[in-house]
Amino acid sequence: MDVRQLQVLRELGELGSVKAVAEAMMVTPSAVSQQLTLLQRSAGVPLTRKEGRNLVLTDAGQVLADAGGAVIRAMADAHAAIGGYHDDPAGTVSVSAFHSAGQAIFGRLAARLASETTDDGGVPRLRLADEDVPQQGFPALTARYDIVLAHRMAHSEDWPADRILVLPLAEEPFDVALPATHPLAVKDSLTPSDVAGESWVSSRPGYSPADVLAAVAAVASRAPHIAHRVNDYATVAAVVAGSGVLGLLPRHTAAAAALSQGVVLRPLEGIATRRRIDMLIRPENARRQAVQHVAGLLREVVDKLVSTPA
Repeated sequence: MDVRQLQVLRELGELGSVKAVAEAMMVTPSAVSQQLTLLQRSAGVPLTRKEGRNLVLTDAGQVLADAGGAVIRAMADAHAAIGGYHDDPAGTVSVSAFHSAGQAIFGRLAARLASETTDDGGVPRLRLADEDVPQQGFPALTARYDIVLAHRMAHSEDWPADRILVLPLAEEPFDVALPATHPLAVKDSLTPSDVAGESWVSSRPGYSPADVLAAVAAVASRAPHIAHRVNDYATVAAVVAGSGVLGLLPRHTAAAAALSQGVVLRPLEGIATRRRIDMLIRPENARRQAVQHVAGLLREVVDKLVSTPA
């Protein structure tokens, strides 16, 4: 039995005829009769009986109609509650980001929301978290967070758009990070052949810097010497500054870390180094007003980050 069938039974008890129920519910009499037949089959006992020209409820039918009324009222309350949840401008919005995005964006996002605070609390409440996962791990995070900031190399497989909403934010290249005193720092840009013989600090396999470095090796036909495996970009910048090895840093989200260590960034020519930064959101979460508000602010923050020189 379902709510629609219970509603038909309830209306029959009030109106007394299939025709009247059909008119009230704006369906055909045959549709009403079909719903009653299915409900009676599910209940396993007679729910209606003829009384002259009218169709009335049996005692069992009246018990079920009364219980159905409670179910219908509960469903109406549930619909109202979810409507309020979707329309609440001050609801809690959970946002996950990969490490460099969190470092570059979270503070700016929180400041933007703080500047909008009103006496009635009509702005979303943030719950922020960073998640260090390989590229293929980002879609699963949408089960735990309303908005997931994700990255993937531009030439890699698309996100599963049949299951999640994908909102593009920016494209970000990876640059070669090197000490300001390194001989290659005098160049405006670098090629794979320039850097193939250097020692590197790279990410663990499955993350973007390792993918870019693999492309460098393929173009230069020379395996790189990887001295260190570090995922955190601030640590990468510190290792580059301290040991003279080269690294790969995303141009916008890790620029502050590079500058703070006295590290310079140089574009890498001849290979694809760009990664996409996207927002991943489940469709049911995208309907929430608070989520839409935070997503709009994230777009503004990222646009400003990308357009502002380091």
